Amino acid sequence: MERLTSPPRLMIVSDLDDTMVDHHNDPENLSLLRFSSLWEEAFRQDSLLVFSTGRTLPMYKKLRKERPMLTPDVIITSVGTEIAYGKSMVTDDSWVEIMNHKWDRGIVEEETSKFPELTLQRDCDQRPNKVSFFIDKSKAQQVTKELYQRLEKRGLEIKIIFSGGKALDVLPKGGGKGQALAYLLNKLKAEGRLPVNTLVCGDSGNDTELFTIPNVYGVMVRNSQEELLEWYAENAKDNAKIIHASERCVGGILEAIGHFELGPNLSPRDVSDLFECKEDNVNPGHEVVMFFLFYERWRRGEVENCDAYIASLKASCHPAAVFVHPSGAEKSLIDTIDELGKYHGDKKDKKFRVWTDQVLATETTHGTWMVKLDKWEQTGNERKCCTTTVRFISKENEGLVWENVQQTWSEESEMKNDSNWII
Repeated sequence: MERLTSPPRLMIVSDLDDTMVDHHNDPENLSLLRFSSLWEEAFRQDSLLVFSTGRTLPMYKKLRKERPMLTPDVIITSVGTEIAYGKSMVTDDSWVEIMNHKWDRGIVEEETSKFPELTLQRDCDQRPNKVSFFIDKSKAQQVTKELYQRLEKRGLEIKIIFSGGKALDVLPKGGGKGQALAYLLNKLKAEGRLPVNTLVCGDSGNDTELFTIPNVYGVMVRNSQEELLEWYAENAKDNAKIIHASERCVGGILEAIGHFELGPNLSPRDVSDLFECKEDNVNPGHEVVMFFLFYERWRRGEVENCDAYIASLKASCHPAAVFVHPSGAEKSLIDTIDELGKYHGDKKDKKFRVWTDQVLATETTHGTWMVKLDKWEQTGNERKCCTTTVRFISKENEGLVWENVQQTWSEESEMKNDSNWII
């Protein structure tokens, strides 16, 4: 978050499973990719992305390897009991102290073992400040009431959250997604960086608290669980800042961005002619996102094999522009684009996707821009990633001109030696 020295234009705080990630209707992750391209093109530079999930940190990392996930600025895991920052996921130690107040996991395990209605979830779903169970929905209310009483008598201050129609989590009283968000907002406010607008997004009972935070916008995606919709009907149906979207998952998030007028909500992936999608202002991030989206469509054979496209790309390059391959080999950027022409449709029907992550632009000197990003490619289940740096120069009547592209294999890349990597 340190990259922002002024209040973020927008902070999106989103649940993952069945909100940001559609596990049931999107096997090719197209909705997630739609959000990714919009965020990197229009929001990454001056906004904050926060994932708030019931998943533990290890299970979140597993999801990152399975889906084309963006890197959030903040990751809140284990139903709001753990907070970490940035790509390195640096733990918030102050939040850990808050979570340990009047909490004793041993006592929680002892008391919950007396309820045969509770079935412990997997070891990978347990955390120091979260004990997770499955329970029959019809028994959840009574067990919750009795468990509260038992744990309070033992001197603990706890919170019990039922979600998904079957999951029951026991947390410290100060935990939960809403409390974690309130803490984050207070932290940003103290630093003089309180977001101009905040949008919370969820689908289940453990997201309920997000919608109770003052002065935030909220969207319950179309596929929301019964317990969240019941809460909405009883507590928030007259709140104009909260909507139940007509679209599921990411579609609902994009719908909310438009509904509340929080910024552009047309994803670059929804644009048919990328060469007609021009920015009025200088936006190097836009140029990079659009180029790699075209690159994906070219190799999937989804755009016409037309010399004019290649000619247009070459015309946007400086005559002496250089491309440094992740292997270290240097070549002309124009020659590299010429070579791309030979690969039209070579990835057709091969589940090939390209996405960009952490696209950040800096004007190093007047008219010169450096853009840093992670560029991902996936073919089937095989993924690879390059840390990419692009240097642009701005020329009057020509717009942004590509001057240098340099790539190195990312530590996250599963493959680091591929002669077929083009750019």
